[in-house]
Amino acid sequence: MNLKIYFSVILFIIVFSVQAQNVVSLEGKVVDKKGEPIEAAHIRNMSNNTGVISENDGSYSLKIPKDKKVLVQASCIGYKPTSFTINTKTDKITNHTITLEVDVSDIEEVSVVGKLSPESNLVKINAKHIEINPDISGNVESIIKTLPGVSSNTELSSQYSVRGGSYDENMVYVNDIEIYKPLLIRSGQQEGLSFLNSDMVSSIHFSSGGFESIYGDKMSSVLDIRYNKPIDFSGKVSLSLLGGTAQLEDVSKNNKFTYNTGFRYKTSQYVLNSLETKGDYNPSFYDFQTYLTYKVNNKLDFDFLGYYALNSYEFVPKNRETSFGTINEALNLKIYYDGQEKDKFETFMGAFTTNYNPNDKVFLKLIFSAYQTVEEETYDIRGQYYLNELDNTIGSDTYGDSILNIGVGEFHNHARNYLTANVYSVAFKGGFYSKRNKLRWGAKYNFEMIDDELSEWERIDSAGYSIPYNGETIELHKSVRAKNDISSNRITAFIQDTYNKKFINSSDLFLNIGVRAHYWDFNNEFIVSPRMSVSYKPSWEKNMLFRFSSGFYYQPPFYKEMKNPEGQLNERIKSQKSYHFVLGSDYIFRAWSRPFKVTTEIYYKILDDLIPYKIDNVQIEYSGFNLAHGYAMGIDFKVNGEFVEGIESWASLSLMQTKEDIDGDGIGYYARPTDQLVNFSLFFQDYLPMNPSYRMNLSLHFGTGLPFSSPEVGEYDEAFRMRSYKRVDLGFSKVIIDKEKEFEKAKWLNVFEDMWISFEVFNLLDINNTISYMWIKTVNNQAGEASQYAVPNYLTSRRINLKLTAKF
Repeated sequence: MNLKIYFSVILFIIVFSVQAQNVVSLEGKVVDKKGEPIEAAHIRNMSNNTGVISENDGSYSLKIPKDKKVLVQASCIGYKPTSFTINTKTDKITNHTITLEVDVSDIEEVSVVGKLSPESNLVKINAKHIEINPDISGNVESIIKTLPGVSSNTELSSQYSVRGGSYDENMVYVNDIEIYKPLLIRSGQQEGLSFLNSDMVSSIHFSSGGFESIYGDKMSSVLDIRYNKPIDFSGKVSLSLLGGTAQLEDVSKNNKFTYNTGFRYKTSQYVLNSLETKGDYNPSFYDFQTYLTYKVNNKLDFDFLGYYALNSYEFVPKNRETSFGTINEALNLKIYYDGQEKDKFETFMGAFTTNYNPNDKVFLKLIFSAYQTVEEETYDIRGQYYLNELDNTIGSDTYGDSILNIGVGEFHNHARNYLTANVYSVAFKGGFYSKRNKLRWGAKYNFEMIDDELSEWERIDSAGYSIPYNGETIELHKSVRAKNDISSNRITAFIQDTYNKKFINSSDLFLNIGVRAHYWDFNNEFIVSPRMSVSYKPSWEKNMLFRFSSGFYYQPPFYKEMKNPEGQLNERIKSQKSYHFVLGSDYIFRAWSRPFKVTTEIYYKILDDLIPYKIDNVQIEYSGFNLAHGYAMGIDFKVNGEFVEGIESWASLSLMQTKEDIDGDGIGYYARPTDQLVNFSLFFQDYLPMNPSYRMNLSLHFGTGLPFSSPEVGEYDEAFRMRSYKRVDLGFSKVIIDKEKEFEKAKWLNVFEDMWISFEVFNLLDINNTISYMWIKTVNNQAGEASQYAVPNYLTSRRINLKLTAKF
């Protein structure tokens, strides 16, 4: 079976490498109504979804099929998209000028009209890449994980770490509304759909550090999402072995009302069945979102964003067998289970926005939002385990068989955890744009209520002895019981200005200066965090951009950070602090007559008042106290461009080190749980040149091992490292219907603009990646001593997936 798969992959790669023959070049310039060239416009061949980006002078060269009619679309941020059909037999294909009209509907977007703006270090991501990326989750985060500075060692979760930060240090916004995550999630199996619906997205921007003051109080990154405001009726449906999605959008006849609505269903049962713990998995994840807009007039409009999600996870484990160890000590663990787990995560969110633009220089925005999460985590699972040593003598008749029993015992895990969190907020934002300045300001008030009831315990029995064993009493290995009911108020505010100076020699300078303020009445902490960035684009023959950013990035606790492992709250908890220094450059060049971009960033982060934590799977257990200081430093590289003509691919490489030192312990610096020294990601696209309807997409991840230690160690010094995370996901697709194809016999198919079928191979190389460890204790090991063993919990093995996607 393995040889067939590998042979098929090699055959596909060879076929995809065939050079194009029956294509010609559509060439010309993209200009505005004044005839000024537009840089970074997207010119796309809609018949095969390939495209190019215009150069500094607006020029472009697009490969299109010879002797055919082709639908071409041109678009650019701040301009209205336009489409036209060209016939290579009769129409002019050289010096073809495309004129774009300014779109004044979004004042923020007009500020970056037609150029690669150096005013921000946010990276723009093409939302179309999400639908073709071969990934188990299908979430927006799957593309984020391929960016430099971003790492993740699990395909089952949308969580990610940025430049040494924890999963809780990343901000996510949708249409200026901050998005929250469930709080009780402890494993990727429980985690269903992330909030972000990729079918509804129009733009994605991401920053891995040194971001502006307009973004809130987190230490690591910001992901800024905009949902699409439709200009015509369209929709999309998809079905696969992992679930399905449906999305509809339309605009009223008078162009005043629009809706963009999406429904998703996901089940990861098929994938979870590849885990080593066998049993009855029943995960079921649903969500519904709608984005509604109503335009009263050219100055006033209203938006509403609504969201409901129900993620449930039920599991009845049966047995597990894991072989692990070293060449010198090969071990095998068998577990037989009783019991079950039932979890439910229900989320509601609604946000109403009023937008008022009194003129073309001023915008005002008022946002009311409410968020609620109701979470239940309940399980009673008992396991009987047998830990054996295997015969590792090559040539032995009993090679690979058990030769010595090291431990026999059982454990019983119990939990009844219930949490309800409510966040109500009102925010006001505004801006004033002039020729040289972009002034923005805002304030926000949050009222937060959290009700948390925690009850869990763990009993371990080894060879008839309850652990911990003292010879006198029976004690639980772990017991946590707590009830927390808190309410608090937060007030935040910011102001920032972006100044642009264009010099006589056509070089550009952007200076961004801002400051944030934050007050939280739970601990009466008031913090001020100034931030600045400067970008310079010289008028060199080489197209280069240099930037530097620095600032204070404080992160006040939300809830998890203030709770210690016993479930008790620290009312004197303080904000964690991070001071960023980021130096970067962009270099745009041409190779093989195609555009490429190299991005480099060097960073150093000073960390203070840290709350140490440990990670088990995706659960973060905080110490609950500001005990440490530390640092994170590294360098990120990314090269993206047309490795294959007409479509974008990229590779990212990150080198990073992050350490912390607990104040006054005398031990010194040690690696933080997210200290991944090397991380490499690749997103690659290809197509069959003589028939571009056949396509290939590849996603590759490599990350060196993360630190970990036994949960019995009270200190946060991580003494060991996991094995490296290595994963390759591969997808092949065939376009069945495109806009140029009409059906005479099955006319009902003509309602679809595009349709394609995908064949995906997850974990192509079938590598056993480790997400965490199960710690097995014995009263007597081979030496007759009490001991414990770290048994790896492996992630998913190879799986295939079929997916059908249609747009109309």
